[in-house]
Amino acid sequence: MNRLDASDELRAAIAASDDGALRFDEFMRLALYGEHGFYTAREGGGRAGRRGDFLTAPEVGPLFGVLVARYLDGEWDRIGQPDPFVVVDAGAGPGTLARSVLAAAPRCRDALAYVAVERSAGQRAEHPAGVESRETIPSAPFDGVVLAVELLDNLPFRLAVFDEAWREAFVVTAGDDFAEILSAPLSPVPPELPSRAAHGARAPLCAEAAIWVEATRRLIRRGSLLVVDYARPTAALAALAWRDWLRTYRGHERGGHYLRHPGAQDVTADVAIDQLPSPYWMSTQAEFLHRLGIDELVAQGRATWTEAAAYPDIHAMTMRSRVREAEALLDPAGLGAFTVAEWRGAADRSP
Repeated sequence: MNRLDASDELRAAIAASDDGALRFDEFMRLALYGEHGFYTAREGGGRAGRRGDFLTAPEVGPLFGVLVARYLDGEWDRIGQPDPFVVVDAGAGPGTLARSVLAAAPRCRDALAYVAVERSAGQRAEHPAGVESRETIPSAPFDGVVLAVELLDNLPFRLAVFDEAWREAFVVTAGDDFAEILSAPLSPVPPELPSRAAHGARAPLCAEAAIWVEATRRLIRRGSLLVVDYARPTAALAALAWRDWLRTYRGHERGGHYLRHPGAQDVTADVAIDQLPSPYWMSTQAEFLHRLGIDELVAQGRATWTEAAAYPDIHAMTMRSRVREAEALLDPAGLGAFTVAEWRGAADRSP
């Protein structure tokens, strides 16, 4: 079967449902993670990277991993340098961030137990040596850090639509395609939704992301959960044209409508940040990276290149690339505007 067979899986699920319709989060779950879903059916699954379907901060280059390694060292110090110091990379893809962090040789490396978590078996096969590669997050409590870089935007969410009142979107079959139908007015209206909105306005209901954050935070005794994602408050999402926050991607290009071509395109959305548990702190990605010393690293890269420009080696070329990487990571119209949020572990009382 090819990757478009997600349509068959969805049709079977719709036919088996009590009322012939799937809630949007159920549609999204099968389209992305079903047997023939975007992240599970294709060889290696839908993936980040220049040869993949979309680009995330770790794929820009190794500089992001160097800065994350600095963050990990800071957390290791803050919680008393435990050994082991567990770092869980949730949604690790082919292990790009893991490679960069390990190559940066953080001070915590001798205590580091790096766990790369990825649902796609094809991408797990590409994980580097020196990590524990697994399909699910460890269930036993630990001291350390969970990293979630552009993970929450792919967790299935319910979809609210304003049509004289807030209603919920369901998906039905419509000939060879799929169509959206709306429920009766929601009662009670979820408190995160604004009381009024423009006709046709949409907003995500991110209960699954909220549950994931809280459950993951509780796994951490001492340490932190660090989330990097594009995020806005619910009211801001409802005020936007829905195509500005509910997007599809395929081969680095915007895809079709979110109900079209299931299994062949990514479905992703801005995270409704106010629906998540309140973080310990929050900033933009640009602010976060400045705090970790990106300017110092770029200056170091320029100096190294200047010294070696006449006879450059691989190290010099890597250092030269820091300038370009920093521009992408700090771009206020792109990755630099992403939200970075930290939650502390359930037993963490460190300052």
